[in-house]
Amino acid sequence: MDIVKSTTTDGSWYEVGNAQEIDSPALLVYPDRVKHNIDMATGMVGDAQRLRPHVKTHKSSAITRFQLASGITRYKCATLAEAAMLGRCGAPDVLVAYPLLGPRVDAFLQLSAQFPGSRFSAIVDHRSVADRLSAAAVSRHASVDVYLDLDIGMGRTGIPMGAEAEALYVHCHSLAGLRAAGLHAYDGQVREPDPERLRQQCETNFRPLAALVERLSGQGFPRPEIIIGGSPSFPYYAEMAEVQCSPGTFVLWDHGYAVDCPDQAFLPAAVLFTRVISLPGPETICVDLGHKAVGAENAIERRVHFLNAPGLLALRQSEEHLVLQAPAGHGIGLGDVLYGIPYHICPTVNLYDAFNVVQGGMVADSWEIDARQRFRYAADTD
Repeated sequence: MDIVKSTTTDGSWYEVGNAQEIDSPALLVYPDRVKHNIDMATGMVGDAQRLRPHVKTHKSSAITRFQLASGITRYKCATLAEAAMLGRCGAPDVLVAYPLLGPRVDAFLQLSAQFPGSRFSAIVDHRSVADRLSAAAVSRHASVDVYLDLDIGMGRTGIPMGAEAEALYVHCHSLAGLRAAGLHAYDGQVREPDPERLRQQCETNFRPLAALVERLSGQGFPRPEIIIGGSPSFPYYAEMAEVQCSPGTFVLWDHGYAVDCPDQAFLPAAVLFTRVISLPGPETICVDLGHKAVGAENAIERRVHFLNAPGLLALRQSEEHLVLQAPAGHGIGLGDVLYGIPYHICPTVNLYDAFNVVQGGMVADSWEIDARQRFRYAADTD
């Protein structure tokens, strides 16, 4: 496959010497690169206590333990399965940054009781959510820290900043069983590659949030904690000593952020391992990387970037197959291994039961992705 061989600048760091022993598709992880990314993030904020990384990207106890060992004590998650994983790891501070509705309220409180060494907190963006959480906490003689979820342009969850947000924070403070701890804001809509424009967007988004903090402090409330940002805006908020930063993708990185955030020097630490399973035509190949093996929410051309065959173009995909266009005379044969970085690593990780751990150029271990399954309410809340 000489015609489409790798054009990467750092060599074949991703290749494994025991490829013939590895079934495909598989998700490889490189611990040295994971540690590099964690060290880089802690260095950017200057104090590990200012990091509150989102675990939705890796969903694994093994990587959580790397983060704990680096001094990170605060975490963010989306699912109760992720929260339970953090509890099992002994994470001191866990924010469930997803609305608690239906059976999740009681299950969340059960987790708090099950893992007393972890402080579990929640977000609220509506009075009825706060009221329900308060009543449930009181019935269990519990107290829950809550963060007001603010919409700073994502248009997904969160209450718009202004008088309504201020009133909801005051309401949460008045409710038995709750403690208004601070403000939470996610700016996933910010994808600006130019550092100066990124700064301008973040400043615009942060200005009304800072004003809300001053109004609440002026009413005599303890100064609210601020949890803000994702991976693209992380460099901006890393410079603000008064906020907690909550990037997630940084720990594994992906090709989408490598393109959108060219000034960030995180390393790809997870790679897809796939094989050529068919040669349907002289300039087409088929690999075993279907919808079930790589995040498929993006357009077909933005799903995977092949490190050792960057000239391949994705044509179509089904559950178990990905058909690719290759140059004439490509030389790729049946059984050849391709290594790809997904454009979006978070949903890709969720498709696998385990990482294949690469050490010394060989797959030498596996790490369970133990928070990928949905929370089992009946088993964990009896």
